[in-house]
Amino acid sequence: MTVEQNVLQPGGAAKHQQTFLNQLREITGINDIQVLQQALKDSNGNLELAVAFLTAKNAKVPQLEEATYYQTALPGNDRYISVGSQADTNVIDLTGDDKDDLQRAIALSLEESNRAFRETGITDEEQAISRVLEASIAENKASLKRTHPEVWSDSPNPYDRKRQDNCPVGLKNVGNTCWFSAVIQSLFNLLEFRRLVLNFNPPANAQDLPRNQKEHRNLPFMRELRYLFALLVGSKRKYVDPSRAVEILKDAFKSNDSQQQDVSEFTHKLLDWLEDAFQIKAEEERDGEKPKNPMVELFYGRFLAVGVLEGKKFENTEMFGQYPLQVNGFKDLHECLEAAMIEGEIESLHSENSAKSGQEHWFTELPPVLTFELSRFEFNQALGRPEKIHNKLEFPPILYLDRYMHKNREITRIKRDEIKRLKEYLTVLQQRLERYLSYGSGPKRFPLVDVLQYALEFASSKPVCTSPVDDLGASAPASGTVPAQTSPSTIEQQGPSSSDVPSTSPVQRSVIHKPFTQSRIPPDLPMHPAPRHITEEELSVLEGCLHRWRTEVENDTRDLQESISRIHRTIELMYSDKTMVQVPYRLHAVLVHEGQANAGHYWAYIYDHHQNRWMKYNDISVTKSTWEELERDSFGGYRNASAYCLMYINDKEQYLIQEEFNKETGQMLVGMDTLPSDLRDYVKEDNKRFEKELEEWDAELAQKAQQEKLLSQIPRAPAPSPAPVQAGEPEYLEQPSRTDISKHLKEDSVQAINKALAEQEDRGPEAIMDTAIKLEYTRLLKLAQEDPPPECDYRLRHAIVYFIQNQAPKKIIERTLLEQFGDHNLSFDERCRNIMKVAQAKLEMIKPDEVNMEEYERWHQDYRHFRETTMFLMVGLEFFQKKSYMEALLYLIYAYQNNKELLSKGPYRGHDEELISHYRRECLLKLNEHAAALFESGDDQEVNNGLIIMNELIVPCLPLLLVDEMEEKDIVAVEDMRNRWCSYLGQEMEPNLQEKLTDFLPKLLDCSTEIKGFNDPPKLPSYSTHELCERYARIMLSLSRTPADGR
Repeated sequence: MTVEQNVLQPGGAAKHQQTFLNQLREITGINDIQVLQQALKDSNGNLELAVAFLTAKNAKVPQLEEATYYQTALPGNDRYISVGSQADTNVIDLTGDDKDDLQRAIALSLEESNRAFRETGITDEEQAISRVLEASIAENKASLKRTHPEVWSDSPNPYDRKRQDNCPVGLKNVGNTCWFSAVIQSLFNLLEFRRLVLNFNPPANAQDLPRNQKEHRNLPFMRELRYLFALLVGSKRKYVDPSRAVEILKDAFKSNDSQQQDVSEFTHKLLDWLEDAFQIKAEEERDGEKPKNPMVELFYGRFLAVGVLEGKKFENTEMFGQYPLQVNGFKDLHECLEAAMIEGEIESLHSENSAKSGQEHWFTELPPVLTFELSRFEFNQALGRPEKIHNKLEFPPILYLDRYMHKNREITRIKRDEIKRLKEYLTVLQQRLERYLSYGSGPKRFPLVDVLQYALEFASSKPVCTSPVDDLGASAPASGTVPAQTSPSTIEQQGPSSSDVPSTSPVQRSVIHKPFTQSRIPPDLPMHPAPRHITEEELSVLEGCLHRWRTEVENDTRDLQESISRIHRTIELMYSDKTMVQVPYRLHAVLVHEGQANAGHYWAYIYDHHQNRWMKYNDISVTKSTWEELERDSFGGYRNASAYCLMYINDKEQYLIQEEFNKETGQMLVGMDTLPSDLRDYVKEDNKRFEKELEEWDAELAQKAQQEKLLSQIPRAPAPSPAPVQAGEPEYLEQPSRTDISKHLKEDSVQAINKALAEQEDRGPEAIMDTAIKLEYTRLLKLAQEDPPPECDYRLRHAIVYFIQNQAPKKIIERTLLEQFGDHNLSFDERCRNIMKVAQAKLEMIKPDEVNMEEYERWHQDYRHFRETTMFLMVGLEFFQKKSYMEALLYLIYAYQNNKELLSKGPYRGHDEELISHYRRECLLKLNEHAAALFESGDDQEVNNGLIIMNELIVPCLPLLLVDEMEEKDIVAVEDMRNRWCSYLGQEMEPNLQEKLTDFLPKLLDCSTEIKGFNDPPKLPSYSTHELCERYARIMLSLSRTPADGR
């Protein structure tokens, strides 16, 4: 049976051989294919036993016949990352030399594997993937039991979950299922794949089939996938829940282990399941012909392996799905492909006399959808754990694959030889250039052109006739009293000597220490060394030589650099001729992973071929993106994010992304019109349920509004006088209204009235009021124009100062002043009472068209919002100084959010954003360190307390820091917090700690910037204006006396 035939045979023994070999190579770091094959053979195909055998302490390298080196099978990669899995207590020890233990382990594994397969029809590999699915469902159920479900659950307001226009629909993360969302969205946005799934009809005789376990799994999964795709097409929800599809996958396997799923493995298995489902349908519809499977036609290609083994040539055709590529050691995708297509020494492939061994791969048939799996994980044998490769790897939006096609192999070989020759020549040129740029024989080297320039500058310096020591003259003591090794800075500086010869008088003066003047350089000492003796002729000759040499070196360096640039350009354009750009593949989707090898978060960038733009699919969040953002997150080398899977599509096969058209009218079908009738009905029912949610929400809001309206019409009794408040314990009340604030302005109003009376004692109340208002406005205008220190914010003293600084309309300011002088607090005195009545009369005379009352209320509401923000900031900073970081965090969060909203309306509407950002960030960092210390203690109660801090305080706050990418300090802080916890991955710890860490890390590494719900804002104490200004000044003064910690 050929490899091609074997691929389409369910349960073919050779189907996963290459998959296992790829897994073993990556997990163990061993590249010798013979060693890997022997280990797989000895363990009877059991992957875990093979890994244990290869990584055993004293395991001997097995011998293998060379002939098996080129046995080929379906290549792929079913690698998975096991997170937090614990060792079985009944494991046989394979770390010693006891061969009996190894034989018993192999026999036991074979027996268990065969028994499991006989009972369920499911392979060990398929059981392994189920562990993740079970973990995802368990996580989803566990999330319902969290202490504060509002952080993780859907928004109670259905309008927050309503789809906007025709925006793409997101997928809810139901617990460690970001990998599911990334893969499903990438496939869904392939319109041909979407049509195949939506129009899939189960076999008519499905109920009569002698269905095995695979059929029991595949057909129900296809049903749920169709429903899920239909909702992604026509739902009115912003995002939909994929739990039912995940449940089907979970129910297909039985396992209790917990691990984070791997994108490439899931994609591979998903395509396997879809292939099986379509195969059933294809076999039912065949009419004597070999059935065609649309999944195979869409995702599978073929390549020819051409090789030489000890002088004997061979050729073998193989089928492939996802094409694995190594990342380490390569800078771009073409370098990865070149390395993957050539193994061993290739000179012998077109030579008759060489006995070297090697092989080349040539694509004979490319699939319409070509997926590259980038191997970014490797097993660190020294540490005994997998590690992620963060190296930068570039890939193009358009990839031309002509150079890898079998039909072009002759011209490609010629070009490869030419590139090899050019690279060898390039190496020689670079070595020559390096000698010019790093000149010298010692450890320190400099550019030769600079060395010549320095020599020229030295020769051209003004010559001096004395040594640098003798030049000091009489400033130095006699040579017999100062040791030769004494530093010049310790020699007493004397007055100038009348002679150039040092004094030899036997009378010595004591050395006097003079700080800051003792080592001062004499004014006549040259700044640079200079030659002592040089004639004009010598200088002329030397300058001429140095100038000439420097010019020659500059020309040589420039010629070398230009030659190197030309060769680089030639290599880049080697495959740009017309014959080598006939097979274009366009980048369709990039699946990104952020985190470490054991845990992380996935999202996808998917190209919208009709809008010609990139979209970012991050679970429930779907946003517009750019190629620049994709580069930053996908190429690697920046933070811990990098591409893990690339999906290219044949740019000439337009049917892959082409919309459907009505056969009768010719009009394009969109939305619900693209769905079969059964799915259209399904989506309509779901939309009706969501519309009912919206109606119930509207009715609830209308009922609340009606109740509030009725309550507002009920006459209110006078408010009782407040009970006395104990000193140091402010009473927590609602914030004061504008009238309450005006009580604090009584003194200001009385002072203005008294000044007006002193100036115009014989005038009437109206004239006095006008004068008082002008005096008050002048005072407030002066305050608004001053530039006070941070602790003295005049906006807190009066709303008018706030209004003036933010250019409020004149009518708003005038009415506010009239309200101040018309306040009932002025009724204590006859003269003030008269002015109060005049002000009230003028207020009543203002017509509705003169002052926009809605605008008036908005300005005062903004001022109340400003005072509230000030109190959030003030209380948060007070808690921070007391090191009560948990209490401080919530206040600072609301201070920052409210302040940001204020600043969006004007630069003087709020406080210093950098100040609030700094202390919010410091709060999170300190809480993170505290939580990490609790986790490190190992005590169950302490560990739980630490994780509660992280889950309920830190994790919900991370989107607030990530949402603004311009705040680099916030992004760095998030990385620091994540790295603190990721550092535990390679450390030894108790199994229960490992389990808790595994459960927690995906939440911490979630890159979603969607801000989730928080608790209600904390209630604020009720302060008078005087108290507020005083406490604000006190806290700001204390900050100015505290080190800024980098702020």
